[in-house]
Amino acid sequence: MNFDQFPLDPRIGAGIKAIGYTTPTPIQRQAIPVVLNGRDMVGIAQTGTGKTAAFVLPILQRLTQGPLRRVRALVIAPTRELAEQIYQATVDLGQNTRVHSVAIYGGVSRKCQVSALQRGAEIVIACPGRLLDLASDGSIDLSRIEVLVVDEADRMCDMGFLPDIRRILKLLPAQRQTLFFSATMPQEIRELATRILNDPVTVQIGMIAPAKTVSHAFYPVPTGLKKDLLLATLQQTATGRVLIFTRTKYRARNLARDLEKRRYRVSALQGNMSQNQRQRAIGGFRDGKYDILVATDIAARGIDVFEISHVINFDMPDTVDAYTHRIGRTGRAHKTGEAVTFVVPEDEAMVRGIEKALGARIERRRLPGFNYGGFAPERQPH
Repeated sequence: MNFDQFPLDPRIGAGIKAIGYTTPTPIQRQAIPVVLNGRDMVGIAQTGTGKTAAFVLPILQRLTQGPLRRVRALVIAPTRELAEQIYQATVDLGQNTRVHSVAIYGGVSRKCQVSALQRGAEIVIACPGRLLDLASDGSIDLSRIEVLVVDEADRMCDMGFLPDIRRILKLLPAQRQTLFFSATMPQEIRELATRILNDPVTVQIGMIAPAKTVSHAFYPVPTGLKKDLLLATLQQTATGRVLIFTRTKYRARNLARDLEKRRYRVSALQGNMSQNQRQRAIGGFRDGKYDILVATDIAARGIDVFEISHVINFDMPDTVDAYTHRIGRTGRAHKTGEAVTFVVPEDEAMVRGIEKALGARIERRRLPGFNYGGFAPERQPH
């Protein structure tokens, strides 16, 4: 199957070809016809499977007909990075149409965002806080929204955005098409979807787990040796782009600094950075200026880079879902990837949870030639 089999405007088809899309992913094959038919939908699929195009393409199709220069579609995203990613998809896929988009989020001046709204846009991609700010002072009119998309709904729940989402829903017309997209469906999100979706179609692609193109390995290690193990791993492993996750902003910043001193091309990505700094870090990683990005979980859903060969969990994530989303940054678009996780003794419970989610025991590895100082990795949790 190819994209020509969808009843899409030729101008949208030209955008698809311009960015090199050829074969729809499973979520796209199943979701696009449902959305084109105007049905509400819950889409559940692994991170990196093409969910963005699954809703952007049908929205563009709708907006090629009807009035322009008023907000008709709203996409709510949990992070600035994801909002920018979706915005770029609307620009790229709709490049031959007359549809305009604007991304709205905090951390940058609202003046440019208000100006873009005043010039006229049909699609708004927004983080909840800034959207509510602009709605409260009349800078945006949400009364004629035809399509609402809640993207990464489970992340919304994790970040405490549910009250904001409920406030936004009160500003929207009751008659609309509503789409929920998520990698997991916690109970709070499931209950919200039940209340606000009208007879939705559920599209679920596979199990809610990392892509099968990713291999997994645990490297048991004492906490004090993790940095040495990372350096040795990077020296011994042939890698492309590497995404390293840490638990704290402080550690991400310091680890990136240590790697830079060793002449690695590296940048950090963490919450204390300005939006411009964060965009420079992601852009540099995407464009090849940096080979390594050291990030906190803020990046787990906002990095749309297909050439990431390795994800290294320097720190074990706090939840199984967080592991899924971190690992979803590699093995994308049918390419292979490797997930490496450094495991300290207190990670035993999370190890069991991850293995249960994957339905298999993850291989424990010992890095050849590395001095573990008497530590015995083979005796760690399994």
